[in-house]
Amino acid sequence: MPEKRVLGIEGTAWNFSAAVFADDLVCLHSAPYVPPSGGIHPREAAQHHASVASDVIRKALNEAGGRIDAVAFSIGPGLGPSLRIAATAARTLSLKLGVPLIGVNHCVAHVEIGRWYTKFADPIVLYASGANTQVLGFLNGKYRIFGETLDIGLGNALDKFARSHDLPHPGGPIIEDLAKTGSYIPLPYTVKGMDLAFSGLMSAAKEATMRGASMEDVCFSFQETAFAMCVEVTERALAHTGKDEVILVGGVGANARLQEMLGIMCAERGAKFMAPPRTYMGDNGAMIAYTGKIMLEAGSTIPVSDSVVDPGFRSDQVDVTWRQDAGSIFAPGQSETAERGAEAAADLTGTDVIKTRMTKGYRVPQLDRHLITERTRAEARSIAAARRAGVPVPVIRDVTDREIVMEKLDGDVLKYVINPTYAEGAGITVGKLHKAGIAHGDLTTSNMIWHNGRVYLIDFGLAQITGEIEQRGVDLHVLFQTLESTTEDPETLKNAFIAGYSSVFSQACEVIRREHEIELRGRYL
Repeated sequence: MPEKRVLGIEGTAWNFSAAVFADDLVCLHSAPYVPPSGGIHPREAAQHHASVASDVIRKALNEAGGRIDAVAFSIGPGLGPSLRIAATAARTLSLKLGVPLIGVNHCVAHVEIGRWYTKFADPIVLYASGANTQVLGFLNGKYRIFGETLDIGLGNALDKFARSHDLPHPGGPIIEDLAKTGSYIPLPYTVKGMDLAFSGLMSAAKEATMRGASMEDVCFSFQETAFAMCVEVTERALAHTGKDEVILVGGVGANARLQEMLGIMCAERGAKFMAPPRTYMGDNGAMIAYTGKIMLEAGSTIPVSDSVVDPGFRSDQVDVTWRQDAGSIFAPGQSETAERGAEAAADLTGTDVIKTRMTKGYRVPQLDRHLITERTRAEARSIAAARRAGVPVPVIRDVTDREIVMEKLDGDVLKYVINPTYAEGAGITVGKLHKAGIAHGDLTTSNMIWHNGRVYLIDFGLAQITGEIEQRGVDLHVLFQTLESTTEDPETLKNAFIAGYSSVFSQACEVIRREHEIELRGRYL
């Protein structure tokens, strides 16, 4: 029986591309849209796609010998006008050739072409593109989002900075080239648990050039700062889940420095890192064709009547029917004694814990030293303030520029043992923290310990003493994402947490509303 051949049509944004994929065959052709000025104009991009679609598809089909068993297309997320051109072409071919139609999530296709090329079984994935920046892992039939940008995608941030200096689209490769001769200058570094934000960094980079900083220095610093943020949140996901494989996908992933930084981080942790070649990094028909092929083999086809495009189609909304494994996060029932987290190593000495923040080889030394010192001070300051307010936290014995000696807590880390009772207890503790005017900044179940009948909070390195609703909302958003990505029944746990949180904090309803607003910001922009 001949192997299945699938035609994939990609038309999400700037590139119209088509490919035929089989195990021994990848026939890929593309025709990118290059705007005459500024960024991507959706209607102009769609007009471009319509003008090149038949030629690009014909080339892919001719190279493959004409035989296909199904047509796959990017059903979303993306720019609506561009998506509709690809969908129309796919429907037409499906009906004309009498073959099944497959709607492929663009983000998931990036992940799957990465898994196909690297042969990694169950990796953490950093997906960095124009409109999307996400850290994903697989669990129980879906790709779960551990963290993502809360404003704009990394690629869009780079492109907007480039446009502000009249550099052509896409701006990323030009910035990468300019950065090669630059030196570091401080720029804002915004990590919120496993989430990130790039708009402040982009604005600061623009202002730096207006103040007279060289383009080379600003481009270098923009890259170093943004990429360090991405690598940090990827490492946080690795530390939280216990996985040992990392894949980088998406158009920004073609950047050699970003690949180098991820490779250094993984080597420091004893994890494996790979990225597919540049051909499969940017938006391309091969990733749609390959994902369509494995979806076809799993029976995941759609009738034409259900092929309406979805510009906001998130990766965590996809039912991954083609993977039979459940994905692994961590072994339930385990308990930690001493382990290396994303930032620090904890050594036990009798009744104390010595927490030491480690140098990160992937960060430029100036930035690394600044973060280590700032976060050590912030942690000591915030834990002391929380303890004074009656929040369950460990007692601090001593502090240096990178070490904190604190009380050892004998208990279970919630990521291994969480249930509704513990989730409600976590809500009570976090409610007291927020009532005291402190935002934790990294509110995951890795940083909660059930001890003497209460949930204690640890790891305050990203904490802020603030009364802002926004920061409290980010805390809840980080926790809820963690529950979604690592537990079997996140809704029950979220409801239990909210019950405890609301019982001690009068502004709970306002914070919960803000968390929902923050969640909506993560939609495709």
